[in-house]
Amino acid sequence: MRKIYLDYAATTYIDPIVLDKMLPFLKGNFGNPSSLYSIGRQAKMGIEYARVSVAKILGASSQEIIFTGSGTESDNLAIFGVAKFYQNKGKHIIVSKIEHKAVLEAAKKLGKEGFEIIYLDVDSKGLVNLLELKKSLRSDTILVSVMYANNEIGTIQPIAKISEIIREFRKENLLPLFHTDACQAAGALTLNVKKLGVDLLTINGSKIYGPKGVGCLYKAKDIKLDPIIVGGGQENNLRAGTENVALIAGFGEALKLAEKLRLRESRRLKKLRDYLIKRILKIIPHSQLNGHPEKRLSNNINISIASIEGEALVLMLDKYGVFASTGSACASHDLNPSHVLLAMGLAPELAHGSLRLTLGRKTTKMDLDYVMKILPEIIYKLRKISSISSNYKK
Repeated sequence: MRKIYLDYAATTYIDPIVLDKMLPFLKGNFGNPSSLYSIGRQAKMGIEYARVSVAKILGASSQEIIFTGSGTESDNLAIFGVAKFYQNKGKHIIVSKIEHKAVLEAAKKLGKEGFEIIYLDVDSKGLVNLLELKKSLRSDTILVSVMYANNEIGTIQPIAKISEIIREFRKENLLPLFHTDACQAAGALTLNVKKLGVDLLTINGSKIYGPKGVGCLYKAKDIKLDPIIVGGGQENNLRAGTENVALIAGFGEALKLAEKLRLRESRRLKKLRDYLIKRILKIIPHSQLNGHPEKRLSNNINISIASIEGEALVLMLDKYGVFASTGSACASHDLNPSHVLLAMGLAPELAHGSLRLTLGRKTTKMDLDYVMKILPEIIYKLRKISSISSNYKK
């Protein structure tokens, strides 16, 4: 049976070039990077080579790159690290309502510890309300966290404009710091931290054809953080534990390759994305695009289809060899409607009927034509048995 993977926002395969970069550190160069002997020094060199490579892409210095175990850990380090270090300056934190759970759950935990959390609204396309942000800033605000591009709907936030608002406020205040989760943006949008104007930025390996279990946090050199993992003092005393050199080397190579391919691949994927969106909206009755029609990731398609359950649709597509999702893979166990779609104002029944198709390096027009060959019939069958409604005809 034909197999078509359309869930690249959940994770990606490891590019062969990346794997080749990793293998030496899984074989001969297996030493502990903290050791003084040659294979330890070689391992340390592998880490530092990756750090310099990542820093160059971000327009940062190598000392500003902290390797972590995931995007979630990077988000947690940014949020808990800032909250704990700067809590004597204030306990007011601002995040958007459509952040990844790695940010929202961290904020929720801080809320239980006495911090005041403000959740910014978004409009019907998923864009943050900048006026609300401006009005929400206070003298005791220590952190603002708004994701660069949303993992479910692909909407791209105006990070540079948000930075301008924060920097204007900081002319009379030391804080807040500005963090963005850029995991979905890596390989699709610029990551230059100077152009974005951010103090902290999260990326990970599994979204850029690199290994799982590794990420990094950019931290501007003057920013202070309390570590969330303590021990041997690795990563400039901010992330203790013996480093996984193979994963870090793979991450550095994956980001370098993603940046090299970024413009060309984005143009290719945008054409495929727009082609599939147009066909779905034309052929499937009572379907709608979620997220901004233009300010969205080049590989992201999120559609709500009336009178079906998204989980049933995903399982039916799986039977035909098409791998997709209803939203965030990190929340696939959660049967509640997407918090992102609800924040945008979608009715719960429409949010339940969402389908996310995310394209990648192996996606072809033939793949999308196959999807459109099977999708209408699947929708028809599901609507016939739907508990929501059975009024729609093929």
